[in-house]
Amino acid sequence: MVDKTDAKTAMEELSMMLIYLSHFTERDTMADPNSKYAWKGYDFDVLNLLDEKDYIRQGSHRSKSMYITKEGEAKAKELMEKYNVVDW
Repeated sequence: MVDKTDAKTAMEELSMMLIYLSHFTERDTMADPNSKYAWKGYDFDVLNLLDEKDYIRQGSHRSKSMYITKEGEAKAKELMEKYNVVDW
């Protein structure tokens, strides 16, 4: 039997996975092609929590995208393993 996950934890974990799965890279010649970004279309409280945990960096509140940190990428991959989701 699988342990139940409370709604708050599920929102945080599932948002982190979706942020990672929907990421893109900047195509600018000055940008690092390994840097991963995602659009900020998620619950603000969840984004703030993920930012506090250093999984993402939101930048200014006016920016429409966020940066996924190496810690965030590792966490997303760990969660994908937990939820049995295959990476691209």
